[in-house]
Amino acid sequence: MIVVGGGVVGAACAYYLAKAGRSVTVIDRAGFGEGCSFANCGYVCPSHVLPLAAPGVLGSSMKTILQKNPPLRIKPSVVLRDPGWFLGFARKCNESDMLAAGVGIQALLTSSRSLYEQILENEQIQCEWEAKGLLFIYRTAEAMEHYASTDKLLSERFGTSAKRLDSQALAALEPALKPGLAGAYHYEGDAQLRPDRLMKEFRRVLETMGVTIREHSPVTGFLRNEGRMAGVRTKDGEFAAEDVVVATGAWSTQLAKEFGGRIPIQPGKGYSITYPKRASDPTYPMIFEEDRVAISPFPSGLRVGSTMEFAGYDESLNPQRLGLLTSVADRYLREPVGGEPV
Repeated sequence: MIVVGGGVVGAACAYYLAKAGRSVTVIDRAGFGEGCSFANCGYVCPSHVLPLAAPGVLGSSMKTILQKNPPLRIKPSVVLRDPGWFLGFARKCNESDMLAAGVGIQALLTSSRSLYEQILENEQIQCEWEAKGLLFIYRTAEAMEHYASTDKLLSERFGTSAKRLDSQALAALEPALKPGLAGAYHYEGDAQLRPDRLMKEFRRVLETMGVTIREHSPVTGFLRNEGRMAGVRTKDGEFAAEDVVVATGAWSTQLAKEFGGRIPIQPGKGYSITYPKRASDPTYPMIFEEDRVAISPFPSGLRVGSTMEFAGYDESLNPQRLGLLTSVADRYLREPVGGEPV
């Protein structure tokens, strides 16, 4: 059995296959647990039921795109290269499609939340798991009130409701925030972990189970025998397998021709910076909703992340985008983030 992709999804597939008695090899184009499975904010959040494609998203996105350094950035060349994807996205920005997508997303999020707890307990995985919930924080009363309709929809249609905190209640719950913020919605069922620690522990568990991990070996094609999958072709040679699981995320489009069709995926690049832990850091995970920047206060450090950049498969980092994260965080936190990133 071959699993193509050594991110968190590929690792979880390998884990359950090995538990079922299969002989498993994980093959990754880079290093196991790198990429988005390494540097994301680590949220395990059933509250994130609604998809990015929603009513009003196009208008609000256009407003921010005109800013000097917006939370959402789209390279025109990417749109020109795949206009069909962006047109398809625009067509899905309606309530009916949003709610239909939310049903499927909720099933994935709810099961993932439960499975994480099971795996972490059963395998004694140490990845700084905390179940304090997630704060959606607002600077202005207007924006906070505007979100109330979304929170109501989540409660009525998906059974996911938040505890609404006014300015004083938020200040009492999280003293690391500056006074005077409008308030927050606290989704108490959400959790957080440190993803790089999770992937390090996943590797330990998989190798203990006898799973083989091949790194820096991009898959270039698939082997077939009488119409059936027979293995994979890589830059290091061919590897036979009765079954192949493809868990390559946004990179799946690179193998689209091998599948005999088009895979409608557009990669989105996020950014994050991790700083050493300080006593003045927040203790609750939080998202500054009006600025689309997130804070992950791990026991071992503070990660500032988010923003979205549609730049195709360009993996380079824009220093201005990184600077946006810290400047936004400093608007909300009593103590500016600082120190040498770790």
